[in-house]
Parts: sequence; structure tokens; C-alpha cells
Amino acid sequence: MGNVTLTEGVHWVGAIDWNIRNFHGYSTRLGTSYNAYLVVDDKVTLIDTVKAPFYEVMVSRVKEIVSLDDIDYVVSNHVEMDHSGSLPMIMRDAKNARLITLEKFGEGGLRKTFHSDWPMDTVKEGSELDLGKRKIVFIPTPMLHWPDSMCSYLLEDKILFSMDAFGQHIASSLRFDDEVGIDAIMPEAAKYYANILMPFGDLIVRAVDKLSNLDIDMIAPSHGVIWRTHLDTITKAYTSWGKGESKNKALVIYDTMWGSTEKMAHAIAEGIMSEDIEVKLYNLTRSDHSDIITEVLDTKAILIGSPTLNNGIFPSVAGFLCYLKGLKPKGKLGAAFGSHGWAGGAVKAVEQELGQASIDVIDSGLAIRFVPDEEELQKCTDFGKTIAVRMRKDKED
Repeated sequence: MGNVTLTEGVHWVGAIDWNIRNFHGYSTRLGTSYNAYLVVDDKVTLIDTVKAPFYEVMVSRVKEIVSLDDIDYVVSNHVEMDHSGSLPMIMRDAKNARLITLEKFGEGGLRKTFHSDWPMDTVKEGSELDLGKRKIVFIPTPMLHWPDSMCSYLLEDKILFSMDAFGQHIASSLRFDDEVGIDAIMPEAAKYYANILMPFGDLIVRAVDKLSNLDIDMIAPSHGVIWRTHLDTITKAYTSWGKGESKNKALVIYDTMWGSTEKMAHAIAEGIMSEDIEVKLYNLTRSDHSDIITEVLDTKAILIGSPTLNNGIFPSVAGFLCYLKGLKPKGKLGAAFGSHGWAGGAVKAVEQELGQASIDVIDSGLAIRFVPDEEELQKCTDFGKTIAVRMRKDKED
């Protein structure tokens, strides 16, 4: 597979990582791509690079179009090394190139990461780079998802190089959304947003609003497929996710030592379902955290169940709660439940963790000693019904 033409003079020269299955803790069962783009005009510009092990793949695609000596600019939209990792090699080999990056955080991040003295020009909001017949306009998008993040807008071709925004972890020989299919892409776009961008919802809503003022025919992110058909779908989804909009859905997330907390989880779920509310159960030992967080994105209520271990939260549940807190989900209701033996502690600790995640804890947690009997299982069912009623009321308000 060689380079792919987006429009005349604009090419994808990235790399496909077919086999990656873990991206700093995020599961990537479909692999990913590292998207780099080449704009050929009077001045030749490489927009972003690829993860370091894929440098030769990128260079081989660039050389199908131009010599490395012909490259005038290398634009770094983001310091993170899945995009900047090949900078040391390309700045060594493209001897006439100057590096373009965002002032302060972009420059500072690259200098501190690579300890280099590369020739570097910095840009800010509204800065333009004249390529001849084309111009690139630079648009800072801080905390989408790092302070150094920016988009590059190719004015005449109406192409937005959006960096991590609107990306997905998909490895495919097909480069465009209409080739892969929207039904295959959107679950991966949601997973990407949920696990990487969720903490920055307010900033994302503002960024999407700012970008909506541009005339855009194509969105070219740094991972996954390029959007040329379903631009409305992905931008509206980002606005909805950023606002924390949710369905009337509940998640029951738990782990269990001897099956007691699991019995509680199923009874609680039955109570929720009896009120015609959608519910999904996840056992943390058997489920992937990244997939659960994707479900969190549009859920209304998060119920966390943990047995007590050493007067505290079971380790798998504690780890998940730590991950959840960092992502700061918006507009969620929450509750805790769990079993214990001689001494409890997990349920109250889970409630505290949910509160620290800015989740509205909606009922006193339900704790049961040892194995729940029929009467206690009915309490669990009633607990689920109470949650469902509160969800419905919250939705109506």
C-alpha cells in the first residue's frame, strides 16, 4: 500500500499498526493508524509524523511523491510521540525543513522531549503559513487533549487536519469514512472519545463550535479514517458527548470474591429492568475497562459493586474507580453496593470515590453480610427499582 491522495497535491503518507492491542492502557483490538499528511505546493509541507518504529514506512510513501530534500516545513500539531516520534529522523534527513509548532507548549514540549536544536518557528491563533497557491491556518485547541494541541486548516482545499480530535483506533487499508462504513466507525470514535477526551468536554464543545465557523469538506485526524462524507455525524456526536448528554441507561459494574456481590448485582439489574430502563452488567475481572468506559459515555446511572477486602474496596474495583475519576464523566448518577463478612467498609469507600468523580450519589449504599438470602435479594431488587425511579425523574426534570 502506497500513499493515498485526498485531493490534488494532498496525500496521506502515514502508517498502519495492525498488531497493537494496548495503547497506554487503552485496548485497541482493531489496531490503529498513525496519520501523516504531505501537502505539495510551491512549498512542500509534512503535517505530523508517525510513531518512531514506522518512520521508514512513512518515508517510503513521501519518496513516492517528493525527495526529502524538497520538504520545506514539518508541522507538529501535537507533541505526543505517536505523532512526533519520527521527528528526530525526519529533521535529520529532510535537511532543508523547518519545524512549525504551537508557541510555548508546542515548542517547550518538543524541546524537552527531544533535547534538540532543530530550526523551529512557532505559531499562534490565526497564524498562517503561505505555501504558494495554498495557505495553512493554525487553530490552537488546548486540552484537546494536551495543552500543545492544535489543528491545521488547509484553506483552499477546505481540509482540517484535526490531530486527535475526531480520531478512532482503526487499522484499515481503507482510508475514508464512506469506505469503512459509519456503523463500523462510530463505536470506535465513541471509544476513543470516552477513554481519551472525556475529561475535556466543555473545551471540546467550544472547540467544535469554533471549528464550525470554517468551511470544511474533509476532516483528517491523526488516527483512523478520514472524514469526507459523515462530517455532520461526527461533529454532532462530539458536541453531544462534550455536553454529557445521556440515554436512560444504567450500568451495573462489579467484582466478586465468592459470588455474593454478583448475586446482588443481578438482583439490582432485575429491579432496574422491571422499570423498563436499559441496563448492562459488567464483571470487572471479565470485562475490558476501555469498553466499559465507552458505555459510561452515554449512560445516566453508574452502580458500582465491591466486596470488602481488608476493610476497603476490592482491588479491581478500586482500579476502575481510579480510572473513572480521571475521566470526570459529566451528569451521571451513582450508587454503591456490596457484600462483606465480619466487617464492612467497601460500600462507603466506593461512595466516596464516586463523589470525588463528580458523580451524584443518589441513594445510601446497600451492604449485605455474607451471602444474600431471598429477603436480602428482594432488597437488592427494590434498590434497583429506586435507582430507576430516580433516573426517570431526573430525565423528566
